[in-house]
Amino acid sequence: TAYEIRLSLVGSEMCIRDRYQRRVRGLLRNTNLLKMPKAYVVGVGLTKFAKPGARDYPDLAAEAVNKALVDAQLAYKDVQFAAASYVYGDSTCGQRSLYQLGLTGIPIANVNNNCSSGSPALYLVAKMIEKGAFDCALAVGFEKMEAGSLGSKFMDRTNPLDHFFEVVTKHDRFQDGPGVPVLFASAALEHMEKYGTKEEHFAMVAEKNHRHSQHNPYAQFTTPFTLQQVKASPKIAHPLTKLQCCPTSDGAGAVIVCSEKFVKKRNLQSQAVEISSIVLKTDMPTVFSAGCIDMLGAEMAEKATQEALTEAKITINDVQVIEVHDCFSVNELITYEALGLCKRGDGGKLIESGDVTYGGKWVVNPSGGLLSKGHPLGATGLAQCSELVWQLRQMAGKRQVNNVKYALQHNLGLGGAVVIAIYKLGFPNQFKQLPSNAPNPATDASAHLPKL
Repeated sequence: TAYEIRLSLVGSEMCIRDRYQRRVRGLLRNTNLLKMPKAYVVGVGLTKFAKPGARDYPDLAAEAVNKALVDAQLAYKDVQFAAASYVYGDSTCGQRSLYQLGLTGIPIANVNNNCSSGSPALYLVAKMIEKGAFDCALAVGFEKMEAGSLGSKFMDRTNPLDHFFEVVTKHDRFQDGPGVPVLFASAALEHMEKYGTKEEHFAMVAEKNHRHSQHNPYAQFTTPFTLQQVKASPKIAHPLTKLQCCPTSDGAGAVIVCSEKFVKKRNLQSQAVEISSIVLKTDMPTVFSAGCIDMLGAEMAEKATQEALTEAKITINDVQVIEVHDCFSVNELITYEALGLCKRGDGGKLIESGDVTYGGKWVVNPSGGLLSKGHPLGATGLAQCSELVWQLRQMAGKRQVNNVKYALQHNLGLGGAVVIAIYKLGFPNQFKQLPSNAPNPATDASAHLPKL
C-alpha cells in the first residue's frame, strides 16, 4: 500500500542518515578535526622599563620586536598581521613603529583600551590565529609617557571615566589627590570598612612586589623596600602611599603568536607556549551600582576568570604563577578575590598568610608587577605575557617558580576592560630547556636567545 511504501522510504532515509552521521563522526575522530584550533606564543621581547626620558616609541618598539623575532627564530617578513597597543599617541603610531622593520603591506590594527591595551592586542592576535585568518601574527605594545600622575588630554569633550568619579562621590569617598589614585583609594577605604582590612595589608602587597623585582633586569625599580619604608613613603591618596602606586614608565613589549601548523612547519615545538584560553570582558552592571570595589571591575574580572578557567579545563588551584594588574596595591588585593584565590573580603588574610609569594600556594607577580617593574600602558599586558612564557620555559633564574604547569595573566583597564589569559607549554614532550651557559633574555635584558 501507499502507507507501507512511505514507511519503507522513511526507514531507508533514517538508515542512510545514521550511516552518514557515523561516518562523519569517525572521520572527525580520525582527522582530529574536533579539536579546537589553538594559538601559540613562540617569541617574546621587552625593553627595560624606565622613567620617562629621551627614547622615542619607534626605537622602543623596534628593540622589543627584534628581540621577539630572535626568540622566535623568525624574520619580520614571516609576520602576516600585527596589532599595536598604546594610549598616549597620535593615530597610526602602530604603523610608524613597525614600518622601520619593513614595508610588507600587512594589516596593522591600533589598539587602545587604557591600561589593559597590550592584552586586547594579544587577544586580537590570538583570535585571528585561532580562527585561521593568519598563521603568524605580532602583538606589539609601547608607551612614551610624561612624568607624574596620569591625566586627560582632551578637555573639550566627555571624560570616559566620568561615571567612575560619580561613584566615588556618591559613596562619599572623594578626597584631594591625583584622580586615578583617588579612584583606587576609594576601593581600599571600602574594603577596610566592610571587611576589616588594615592599611598594613595593602603595604604588604607593595613590599612583596618590590622584593620580587630585585631579580628582574627589565624592572624600573630593583631595590627592595621594607614594610616600614612602604608605609612611611609619602601619602598619595589615603591609605595609599607612593610605594603602593605604580610609576609612569617608558617601554615596549612584543609577542609573536602562531598557529599549530606554523609551529610544526618551523619546528618550534621546543619553545611554543599554548594560549589555553584568553578572555576579554568589559564592565558589568555592578560597575556603577554596587560600590567602589565593583567600580574597579571586580565582577568583570570574576566572570572573565571563570570563563577562562572553564575553557582551559582547569581550576585556579591548578595554576602556580600569576601576573596581576597591581597598578595600586589595593588592586592586587581585591583581584585575589576576583580570581578565586580567596573569598571576597579575605584578600588581607591571604597576603598575610604568605600564600602569594615563593613558598606559598601561588606566586603572584614574580616580575615585581606594575608597582616595581613599571607601567608603560601599552606594553604592560605583553610584559605580563613575556614573564609567564619565561616561567613556563624555566628561564626566570632567581625569580623562577617551581614546577610551573599553568600560568595566569590578569590585565585591567579602567573605562573599562579586563583580560584573563591562561598559558601552558604547547608541546611538553618536545620542550627543550635553555642551556645554563647560553645567553638568557629572561635574566639579561641585553641577551638574545640563541637557536637551540
